[in-house]
Amino acid sequence: MRNAAREAALNIIFAQQFNTDYIDALKKKIYKQFSLNDEDMLFAADLVATVEEHRAELIAGIEEACHHYRENRINPTDKSILLIAMAEIKYFDEIPPVVSVSEAAGLARKYSTETSADFVNGVLSGVINK
Repeated sequence: MRNAAREAALNIIFAQQFNTDYIDALKKKIYKQFSLNDEDMLFAADLVATVEEHRAELIAGIEEACHHYRENRINPTDKSILLIAMAEIKYFDEIPPVVSVSEAAGLARKYSTETSADFVNGVLSGVINK
């Protein structure tokens, strides 16, 4: 299920904010932890690779959507969630943007603060309604 793939990607992208050493070993461990099937592992790997490849562009899009609120002031979990959703919106045409927004809000409810789901939803709604 793509839900678990997104959660695995979130864990990896979150960890990359603090340490890029041993990231390949960490990826394997996280994929195993979430018991991803081959299709979901490929989806999670594609998400992570897309975020890695386009990180600067995605961060710029987040900052613009936050009205130039600097990315280093955004909660690291929320930033990771926003990076995943922005990557899906920009580079995964088969996923409707509203699905990406909904999934991101769900991740924020599960992994972040009380107000994070509203924040994530607001930022991404601004992006897709632009």
